[in-house]
Amino acid sequence: MNPHRGKPNKKKKFRKRFLLSLSLFAGTLLLGSFTYALMTHQKQMMQNVVNEIGQGLTGNTEPINLLLIANNARDATNPLSLGSSGGQADTLLVVHIDPSKHVVTLISIPRDTLIALPDWDIPIPKIKSVFTLGLQQSPERGPELTMQAVSKMTGLPIHDYIVTDFQGFVDAINAVGGIEVDVPARLYDPDHSGVDLQPGKQILNGEQALAYIRVRQNQAGNNYRVNDFQRQEAEMQVLEILKQKVLDSSKNPAAIQRLLNIWSKDIATNISPSRLVGIGMEAAGAEVQKISLGTIRDSMNLADAPAPNFNKENYITGAYYDVLDPKEIAKKLAPLGSTGSDLGLPTLPNPEEIPVVVYGSQEVAETLKNKGFQVTYAGPGRNATRLSIYYPSKHMPWGWAVARALGTANEFVAPLNDDRPFLVVYAP
Repeated sequence: MNPHRGKPNKKKKFRKRFLLSLSLFAGTLLLGSFTYALMTHQKQMMQNVVNEIGQGLTGNTEPINLLLIANNARDATNPLSLGSSGGQADTLLVVHIDPSKHVVTLISIPRDTLIALPDWDIPIPKIKSVFTLGLQQSPERGPELTMQAVSKMTGLPIHDYIVTDFQGFVDAINAVGGIEVDVPARLYDPDHSGVDLQPGKQILNGEQALAYIRVRQNQAGNNYRVNDFQRQEAEMQVLEILKQKVLDSSKNPAAIQRLLNIWSKDIATNISPSRLVGIGMEAAGAEVQKISLGTIRDSMNLADAPAPNFNKENYITGAYYDVLDPKEIAKKLAPLGSTGSDLGLPTLPNPEEIPVVVYGSQEVAETLKNKGFQVTYAGPGRNATRLSIYYPSKHMPWGWAVARALGTANEFVAPLNDDRPFLVVYAP
């Protein structure tokens, strides 16, 4: 599909209908349900498409892997645009369709996953930024490089992509007249997402719904929506609501046409019309399962530090990263045919390999000891205001392993100024 926004021509009519039914899967996480609705209400249209194209893929037995990307570019002219800012993969989702089992598995990729990008000048090497690096070369290179990185991370072959952007989400919500959301707690984030919502049930338009799912730095003084994993849960909540609203709209042919016309400008893909038809048929009515490759314990605040082969600079800039364990990824995805996970990073060591000295909290010392680390409790030490982990400069993975074991998502992880043979934890 041409990534540039514009009026659809007649030759692309059927192609865009199925492009948009598949893009709806990206938006609602349940393409099969919507495709089934389209088939129920427009069976003759489906048959006409199959006859015109001359083939369907309903005989397939091999799994299909699609990569769904949400571009966070501002003022984008199309989904493969860098826009005035952003241009990163705000959401990454692998859709694994197994025709033989009639099961669709949605694999969520944490966007802040730390990966090695040794060939690139990128101070903060995260998987979401691979999309940006590619777009800087050409529109098509954004999804191509991202597919390569995600395939390497998951051990699954990925050759097909669908990209949408913020406008696509906003348009989807507005096209169905808004959605009713039960907001669990006060949300106020004027500096980032722009959300300003009171708790309780309310109708959100597209712009409000986008702000609602984007917030992860809530300033309302509660513990709701203060990290990226809570943000992902909100995305799932809203997309489930949108899915049902779209299914309700699908009973109205005029509403279907309106949705398809609006979305035709919001999607870019490399999937051919015939393949889209076949994938839609394979996914229709399938059981949907969900796998998240990260949890809150993977999140940590890494300081500026030497990092050989992480990027061209061999030095990373401090930021919050999700540090995942490839062994855990491979185990989760083995039933789907994963050949193994590779993030290009040093291997996470076993706890028993890491000598740790803890100052401050005896509870933290006991937690690490119970998890198998070589722990020495050194007493109160200095008054720590936050949980801080200092690793010997040549052993950055030691810091990752301890932070993951403590799992607060707020650990500050930094290199020591000297070359001690042990790791130091300051715990409040």
